[in-house]
Amino acid sequence: MLIPNQIETQELDFPLLKEKGIRLSIKRLDQIHPLASGNKFFKLKYNLIEAKRLEKSVLLTFGGAYSNHIFAVAAAAKKLGFSAIGVIRGEEHHPLNPTLSFAQSCGMHLHYMDRVDYRRKNDEEIIQKLEKEFGDFYLIPEGGTNELAIKGTKEILDESSLCFSHIATTIGTGGTFAGLLDSIAPHQKLLGISALKGDFIFNEISNLLLKFNINPTGDYKIFNQFHFGGYGKTSQELIDFIRWFYHQFLIPLEQVYTGKMMFGIWELIREGYFPKGSHLLAIHTGGLQGIAGYNQKFGTALPL
Repeated sequence: MLIPNQIETQELDFPLLKEKGIRLSIKRLDQIHPLASGNKFFKLKYNLIEAKRLEKSVLLTFGGAYSNHIFAVAAAAKKLGFSAIGVIRGEEHHPLNPTLSFAQSCGMHLHYMDRVDYRRKNDEEIIQKLEKEFGDFYLIPEGGTNELAIKGTKEILDESSLCFSHIATTIGTGGTFAGLLDSIAPHQKLLGISALKGDFIFNEISNLLLKFNINPTGDYKIFNQFHFGGYGKTSQELIDFIRWFYHQFLIPLEQVYTGKMMFGIWELIREGYFPKGSHLLAIHTGGLQGIAGYNQKFGTALPL
């Protein structure tokens, strides 16, 4: 199995926090593994165990061209002796960006799928076509979210997390949010900062909780106003915040998930959302590999 590094929980020191009478700490999941980092480590953990149990030799999964999930699956497959197939949304482009170049260097076969078919990637017809082309494989869904992923993300919080009044995470496919919600204590409130545009995320999370029979003992709230235009979208304001945050705390954030999460948390703090005496834990879900591709594409120099 993948061996985790020790995770640091880092408390931030800043005048705004003292002014508002609250504490803010960050759980650095980006440090858990050099390649399969962040929440991906937990999402993949039990899927990889199951693939081994079923004696599958090939992993197949889906993702975009800059996908953290594709990067992590490729790295894990190489480390554990699996073959890997990454079904990539859209057309092939050369030269490959840093994410896909790394995945290919790990031995992952990149299979490109047009966007019309990709939207139907969960349909039985599409899966059968892939089975006909590639033979038997262990299927990991896009983003890694399934029952085994949620089993893994439940392990992000432990007894040391009980001192926090609020837990915050970003939301993409919802697997990390669901796992955390299944593990928070009754006195805690889970905050989800959606990286996606639209109100549909509320139904997505409700359906996820129903599907996996998650009945949280604590409270939760989803914020969908910090998406900066939608998944993968950004703005100069967000980029400036990411740079400012690194300058202040020496903690790198990326522009798709963690940057938006911390921007949202910071705005909520400024607005007085958290009662005095609150102690907030923000989950750094990793994904820093995507910074290289962003810098290459836009000629920026976000800190790694």
